[in-house]
Amino acid sequence: MERNTIRIGTYRYEDGSRYIGDWNNKGLKSGFGSLLLPNGTRYDGSFQNGLYSGLGTITFPDGAKYEGEFMQGWFHGHGVFWRSDGMKYEGEFRGGRIWGLGLITYSDGSHGFPRNEGFFQDCRLTYRRRCPNIIQKSQKLSMIS
Repeated sequence: MERNTIRIGTYRYEDGSRYIGDWNNKGLKSGFGSLLLPNGTRYDGSFQNGLYSGLGTITFPDGAKYEGEFMQGWFHGHGVFWRSDGMKYEGEFRGGRIWGLGLITYSDGSHGFPRNEGFFQDCRLTYRRRCPNIIQKSQKLSMIS
């Protein structure tokens, strides 16, 4: 059985991206690291087989930000997403999309009327339902990452 050795190092890619962190013995980002893209997007968190996977934070050049779970490079699981205009979504994600139970909070602190809490499918609220446990879990993961 081959051992998955972790090495720490820095690499600058031809496109200007820079990665600082852990690598596996196959030369893939694996473990914890930071990736800075040429457009100013920055990811700090866990990698697996070269992709964002596990807990992490991604910050975009316009000020938008996501903190939470990733899988195979996508927002996936529980997390919190802040848009650059101050709107926030706390809840579940699938394949990079708002999908599952969650809550929207507007920049003024309101949740809309009627309250924008419930089940979202492909970024759209499909039915309203209280989901405090999902929101709490998303908030906790956001504080960890």
